[in-house]
Amino acid sequence: MAELNIKERQAGDVTVLDLDGKITIGEGSVALRSAVRRLVEENKKKILLNLAGVGYVDSSGIGELVSSFSSVSREGGQLKLLNLTQKIQDLLAITKLLTVFDVYEDESSAVSAFK
Repeated sequence: MAELNIKERQAGDVTVLDLDGKITIGEGSVALRSAVRRLVEENKKKILLNLAGVGYVDSSGIGELVSSFSSVSREGGQLKLLNLTQKIQDLLAITKLLTVFDVYEDESSAVSAFK
């Protein structure tokens, strides 16, 4: 489970990225960055990152989540997080980033929260 696998699917007009693996310096954060960038270029600006399968995020992975969030917002889009593991939730709480992101525990509420 070294790298990050990303599966893309649509839930209405929301693009859900199911992430599986680790978001760490190098491959994982690059894979996430390019996936998000590609969606924005395709004008898919409602992005939900499903982190249920992500066991580990390092500081560079956190940085990537923040920069993805910023770049989507800059383009007038929204990026929300779904199914944070306890570990990731703790990490975001410690770094005071939990308040930056819209975080959801179930997909239907997340999807309906997009405007």
